[in-house]
Order: sequence, then structure tokens, then C-alpha cells
Amino acid sequence: MVGNILYIEDELFFSDTISRKLEGVGFTVVTAPDGEVGLDAAQKQHFDLILLDLILPKMDGFEVLKKLKEDAKTKHVPVVVLSNLSSDENKRRGEVLGADRFYVKVNCEPKEIVAMAQEFLKNKTVSPARK
Repeated sequence: MVGNILYIEDELFFSDTISRKLEGVGFTVVTAPDGEVGLDAAQKQHFDLILLDLILPKMDGFEVLKKLKEDAKTKHVPVVVLSNLSSDENKRRGEVLGADRFYVKVNCEPKEIVAMAQEFLKNKTVSPARK
């Protein structure tokens, strides 16, 4: 399976672990250490899926999500929140802003993230390349 994934995550342990698992099944993964770098990457490159933490330096994940869904280039890219902010309020806020799914990092294993990514890309329709 081929697909390009952007993982916006400031915790190196999580980004390395998840990236290695995704790359191990054939995905290309680009990581971004903060919200600003992640948003910039999303606007400059084509991604099939974006994994997004909420607690990030420079620009929090909620703001990144809002900007991604307002931008014509990125609004159709599925965004999955991977965060330890597990309150119902945070989940609702993510949903309202356009998150496709919400996972609590400490409650899920890397293989669940891999399966979810495979599911998203299996079901995706081919989108035109960005100009």
C-alpha cells in the first residue's frame, strides 16, 4: 500500500515509533515537530492522511486543524487526532473542527494506528494533485 502521511507531533518517541510502523508497511511518512512546520508542510506537499497531536509548540493542534479545514488545498485530507487530551470536550471540539477520528495515544497501540491508516487509504478516492 502506498500513501503519504504527515505526522505532526512534538514528542519524538511517539513520532519515531508510529512513523517506523507506518513505513514498515509501505507508507511514506513526513514528521513535523510543531504546528507551524506541520501546517506549512501540509500546504506545500500532497498528503493522503494527516496525523495530528493537539498539544504542540508554536501553534496548537486545534488551530492547525482549523486552518487545514479552511484551506482549499487541505480541507479534503483526512485528519486523525492522536492526543492524550482525552476529555469529551476536546473530542467534540476536534469533531466540530473537522477531525475524522480521535485516538487517545496512551490507550492505543501502534498497530491500531497502522490499521486505521490502511483503512483510510484503502477507502480513499484518488484526489487530483495539488498545484
